[in-house]
Amino acid sequence: MQRWYVVNTRPKKESQVERLFSEGGFTLYCPKYVREKRIVPFFPGYAFLRFEYPEQFQMVKYTRGVKRVVGNDSGPTPIPEETVEGIRARERDGLVVFERYGQEPAVGDEIEVVEGPLKGLKGVFRKEIGDSERVMILLNYVSYQGLLLIE
Repeated sequence: MQRWYVVNTRPKKESQVERLFSEGGFTLYCPKYVREKRIVPFFPGYAFLRFEYPEQFQMVKYTRGVKRVVGNDSGPTPIPEETVEGIRARERDGLVVFERYGQEPAVGDEIEVVEGPLKGLKGVFRKEIGDSERVMILLNYVSYQGLLLIE
């Protein structure tokens, strides 16, 4: 059964990896957004790839431009379909857009996630986040998912 996984690409090789997997008949999703009038990856160095584990793992792992498949000692960590669809739902014309709800939060304001797979989670607003922070959130989420699967 095919499931979504996260692949870590070599620096600035997201497009090459996307092309190679597309040519190989795989479904790869590399969310993008506009930053400073340029289209750039939403999670630099990472993309979601749909494949069958363990059957296609070696092929995926050794594809040019792939650094690794994110996971643990038990293997790659599958990503729930809802996670990928939640990110896709935030796209307009193929690009992730940031929707603003009312007044901009100030540092220290309590905030709550109102949509997507993390809906209902609460936190304290610290600052707008950049590329590296988005990647850390993705990897923490994958780690959290991996812990759920091990139990």
